[in-house]
Amino acid sequence: MYGKHSENNYTEILKGIRIKTLCHGNSTLMTEFLLQKDAVLPAHSHPYEQTGYLVKGKIRLFIGAASKELTPGDSWCIASDLLHRAEILEDSVAIEVFSPVREDYLPFEHSADTEE
Repeated sequence: MYGKHSENNYTEILKGIRIKTLCHGNSTLMTEFLLQKDAVLPAHSHPYEQTGYLVKGKIRLFIGAASKELTPGDSWCIASDLLHRAEILEDSVAIEVFSPVREDYLPFEHSADTEE
């Protein structure tokens, strides 16, 4: 499967946080997050390992008891079931990969943006 770049088909999952599933396989799912300054991703956990890369902007990411300000080029990995949250300090773009595939993010996939 190939993902084709498009500015369309983002879904707002929280105020100031939009997501689009870019591509997925049997074991991983890759998403793009568009994050508006001052948005907050509340504390949560899930059974997926989550690896991310900040493309643009600045965020403060809290993983467990630790926190770090991240800037473009920084990356992270969050173990499954670990509590985490984020504060968006500047308009930002992040790419994240989830394993195993997040079934709840599959509806955000749009077949017009993918090629077999």
